[in-house]
Amino acid sequence: MKKAKAKKTALKGVATTMKPAFGFIIALAIAFAPSVLFAVEDAPRSKPNIVFLLIDDLGYADCGFNGGKDIQTPNIDKLAASGAILESHYVQPVCSPTRAALMTGRYATRTGVYTVVRPHAKWGLPLQERTLANALQERDYTTAIVGKWHLGEFDAKYQPTSRGFEHQHGLFFGMIDHFTHIRGDSHDWYHNDKPLKEDGYATHLITREACRLIESQPKTKPLFLYVPYNAVHAPLQVPERYLKPYGDLKRGRRTLAGMLAAVDEGIGQIVAALDKAGLRENTLIVFSADNGGPPPGNNAPLRDFKGTIYEGGVRGCAFATWPGKIPTGQRIKEPMHVIDWYPTLVKLAGGSLDQKLPIDGKDVWPMLTQQSRSPHDAILSVKSQTAAALRMGDWKLVSQSVAAAATTDGSKKANAAKKAAAKKKPQPAAGSVELYNLATDIGETTNLAEKEPERVAMMQARLAELLKNAVPSEAVGNDTTE
Repeated sequence: MKKAKAKKTALKGVATTMKPAFGFIIALAIAFAPSVLFAVEDAPRSKPNIVFLLIDDLGYADCGFNGGKDIQTPNIDKLAASGAILESHYVQPVCSPTRAALMTGRYATRTGVYTVVRPHAKWGLPLQERTLANALQERDYTTAIVGKWHLGEFDAKYQPTSRGFEHQHGLFFGMIDHFTHIRGDSHDWYHNDKPLKEDGYATHLITREACRLIESQPKTKPLFLYVPYNAVHAPLQVPERYLKPYGDLKRGRRTLAGMLAAVDEGIGQIVAALDKAGLRENTLIVFSADNGGPPPGNNAPLRDFKGTIYEGGVRGCAFATWPGKIPTGQRIKEPMHVIDWYPTLVKLAGGSLDQKLPIDGKDVWPMLTQQSRSPHDAILSVKSQTAAALRMGDWKLVSQSVAAAATTDGSKKANAAKKAAAKKKPQPAAGSVELYNLATDIGETTNLAEKEPERVAMMQARLAELLKNAVPSEAVGNDTTE
């Protein structure tokens, strides 16, 4: 008993003498806890790799996952089924404005990018804009763009490697010959913003470079890979072998089908490269069209085409997938806009949204992963300072000072087809207001403005609020090319 008592007393003495040491250790732990937590947060596997696939002029229903029947897109469809299909994913009516919205999280009413940046035009995405690539680069991402930039190139300050991208490969303008990479009298193919002569079909070259970057990416560093394919934009061109399965389709549609098949093949190769590199499980893949398709694209059941603010112009087919993070087999009807990817991706990367310029986009991660409602009370689709549409819930207001017109960013045949299609249905008069219930009339066939005057007035007030500080177009006075 005495020995036990002595042992207990000795242990008590040791504990007593160690109290200051324990206190010191605890104090150190508390003092360094923020840095320890930061180190955990900063661990490579805590930040997802991000692959953003943007398909040029893709119709809403060209892919199988969104209702397409005549074009085979097995790789795209498989990816879509592995995540969340976004049935109400809004973009801008034409190319450059969507790219500006994605890069900044801001509407065209703030950036001034309402229209297409022409080759050698003396303007581009304003230099004061912080880009998605800038934000991710701050979080130690490898940032790369492989494909079509289309946000200014006349001065080096406007080119991708000056806007947050470490790597660039592909075209600056758009509407190039897919084989020669020529538009008009300009060669349009670059590597790290320097002219590059590279033989091959553009879709194949974009895919090859994307796969090369994936294969060379260190596993200790996260990757942001932006892949804006220039297909299926005009001119409609594709290697002959891609046409063989589509002999029953009309000529234009047949070529578009082949072009999309080449993109689908490329996306399959990109996913295979992610798998081979061991990156797939920690990679978020986003797929979207940059605007609605022009003829011969299929936007069914939506109204109209690229270049308009009807659903066929501004609702793009899209999905997002990330194994184990985004539940599979979803079809999300809640509306979102391409501006939402900026805050969503920056937050996923652990980056800061504290910046001088206000952000219009909202974090849609809860919507993708927890079936939450859309974070928006209203979504703006804007063609100019005076032609815009507003979606609030299931209702959509269309207000335009001039009748909807075909865009000039396409082939002469495509524009002629759009004009012919427009003649088949009554067009809005200048200054008209239209109201549609998208829940019952997704094709925007029945204008309910006269039957719902109070709703029209309420939505007009909200639209006016969003447009009241709209900046003028950056193209005005700067675009000297046309």
